[in-house]
Amino acid sequence: QVELVESGGGLVQGGGSLRLSCAASGRTVNTYDMGWFRLALGKEREFVAAINWSGRSTFYPDSVKGRFTSSRDNGKNTVYLQMNSLKPEDTAVYYCAARMSRVVRTITSTAAYEYWGQGTQVTVSP
Repeated sequence: QVELVESGGGLVQGGGSLRLSCAASGRTVNTYDMGWFRLALGKEREFVAAINWSGRSTFYPDSVKGRFTSSRDNGKNTVYLQMNSLKPEDTAVYYCAARMSRVVRTITSTAAYEYWGQGTQVTVSP
């Protein structure tokens, strides 16, 4: 069993930055792909970023590409999401997730992840 705990959320002005962390426990996640998703009020859960198990490959949707960066420190069993140039439309609860699958084409899919954190709120003011 993998437990994931996100931290680092908060209130920030538009144009600002935040760094989210996702600490894993229960099992080492250095063989797991890790994903970040967000859920905004009235919307479906949306893929935000993913990093493969080795850290060599990252994936982003166009909406955050160039602004968000995912990284991982397997020695600390922790994954990070650096968010720069934040916009009000980035406001959401952010979740990290872990999966054992190595199928690249599904790395952006919520259904591909077995383990989820409880989420951390990010609010971006205009």
